Amino acid sequence: MSGAPLLARTLGWAGVLPLLPCVAVIWWEVSPWIETARIAGGLYSGVILSFLGGTWWSIAAAAPAAEGRGMLGWVWCAAVIPSLIAVAAGLWWLIRPAEYEPALVTLAFSLMASPLVDSRLASMGLTPRWWLGLRWPLSLILGLATLALAMG
Repeated sequence: MSGAPLLARTLGWAGVLPLLPCVAVIWWEVSPWIETARIAGGLYSGVILSFLGGTWWSIAAAAPAAEGRGMLGWVWCAAVIPSLIAVAAGLWWLIRPAEYEPALVTLAFSLMASPLVDSRLASMGLTPRWWLGLRWPLSLILGLATLALAMG
């Protein structure tokens, strides 16, 4: 992570902050706020997951081979999947509000698995050298925090 630009590191870590109070409310059982914290944390996790898909879309669009379908077709598809997962998790939660765990677990594991796409992009030379050093820790922390919301 040390190779990433300071602003990228700072903003990346700042992106973890909104989930921390949600997890604290759940784990310290602050009764009147538990459901609100769980919903807010789940929504935020879905937004971040969609944001990651947007980064992949941008990487694909900026790639020299973007005009052709060839080797980048999978990136365009992968870029849409995070938003579809986030919407599916949100709909599950909306339809079955008492069964929030599947939605949060789905979001958590999707966040934790997302750097696998980045690893493939890096192996193709489409990301900065520092990219994975930033993506892995942030995604794991966000995923674990989202999992904590589900388990609390």
